[in-house]
Amino acid sequence: MEPQVLVVIGVGGMGQAIARRQSAGRTVLLADFNGELLGTVADTLRGDGHTVLTRPVDVSSRASVAALADAAAGAGSVTQVVHTAGLSPVMAPPAAILGVDLLGTALVLEEFGRVVAPGGAGVVIASLAGHFAAGALDAAQESALAHTPSDALPELPVAAAVATSDEGYGLSKRANQLRVQAASVTWGRRGARINSISPGVIATPMGHQELGGDSGPRMRAMVEASAAKRMGTPEDIADAAAFLLGPTASFITGTDLLVDGGAFGAVHTAPAG
Repeated sequence: MEPQVLVVIGVGGMGQAIARRQSAGRTVLLADFNGELLGTVADTLRGDGHTVLTRPVDVSSRASVAALADAAAGAGSVTQVVHTAGLSPVMAPPAAILGVDLLGTALVLEEFGRVVAPGGAGVVIASLAGHFAAGALDAAQESALAHTPSDALPELPVAAAVATSDEGYGLSKRANQLRVQAASVTWGRRGARINSISPGVIATPMGHQELGGDSGPRMRAMVEASAAKRMGTPEDIADAAAFLLGPTASFITGTDLLVDGGAFGAVHTAPAG
């Protein structure tokens, strides 16, 4: 039988947790821009008995993403695709965030939408920030983010107007949610599903970087206001991904699952004043 291939793009904290959760019995193709981290994570999984392939990728390059999709299809039947790669506001200037988080996700959805196997499923990691950003966009802007050809996304007026990394991140993550909705139609023509997960404050290296930056006090306040009153873990996100990728979610596609411990609900419904 042709091997089932799990593709994990981005091998940071969430990518690693999802790969460990989903890799049993599958050929795992790990991809990341950071070659050193990619090798370390691959060696760990191989040491645990998993079949692991690796490939460097620059998600902001269509050629690089297309080559990754082709490599995945060449390794077997692409049944699960997980896209976690991204830059946070403390990591990069606005243009880089738009290139990776906005354009990169759109390219992954397009290129893997042409190779995903019937019955397959994908998950894109968006963010709680996308839910907050939605309130600042009108219907025309949201439609443009959902349907504009991928390569033209960074030139949209709403993207060109981004002045800070925080703005670029929120816009990109809202666009991720919208692009997943639109992509569910094209993925559905192949008999496959695609959804997004919007994590809240998660205890990953990237999350700890954010907590140490200008947004740290606001993030801590959200955690304290939330119903869970704790940061999330990579395993919390892996659990959500396992559900969306699995057979019990067969009627779920084109949607976003907010996994934030209730932070958005607490902030969004807080009494005025």
